[in-house]
Amino acid sequence: MPDAPQHQVPQPSPTRLTAFSGSPIVVGIVPDQPDLVLLTALSLSEAMGHAPLFFAYVDTERYTVEELPDGSVRHAQLDPDVVDDSWRETDTRIRRHLAGALDGRPSRWEFRYLAGSPQRSLTHLARAVDAAAIVVGTHAPGAETRLHEFFEGSVAVQLTHHQHRPVVVVPLSVVDWKESGTWR
Repeated sequence: MPDAPQHQVPQPSPTRLTAFSGSPIVVGIVPDQPDLVLLTALSLSEAMGHAPLFFAYVDTERYTVEELPDGSVRHAQLDPDVVDDSWRETDTRIRRHLAGALDGRPSRWEFRYLAGSPQRSLTHLARAVDAAAIVVGTHAPGAETRLHEFFEGSVAVQLTHHQHRPVVVVPLSVVDWKESGTWR
């Protein structure tokens, strides 16, 4: 029996590079996150000739039913027996926050409410809008974060391993090297 052909995953290369000037930037955000991620993306957008910003929140308590060509998704609740439309409140709250924080700024922006795996959802959006880069923030340090990242890996690291665009990681909290026990 002949071997099945190997699936070739497209690799980063100069031919796959999206020009930075004017190309969109995908920005992964979460509710109540410090505005440093938003402001970093805005600064990057301005440096790139006021590139459009696509802010996205990925709700991991929902799953993607269908990925749409514009980078948005149809999504549903994980438990089909429970009716919970609280995602609409989160969507509205994030949109209001973005509108207030970006009021008077020259950059164009849109918001997408996504669902499922953050890495997959942000990659889908970046492909759909042909983004030049993806901007994400770090988690605040702590035992819960370390446990989550031990089992699942950080979103930033997963993004760098599963798509070809540059990933800009914005530190939201730092730990003193000496206090963390990793100083050498």
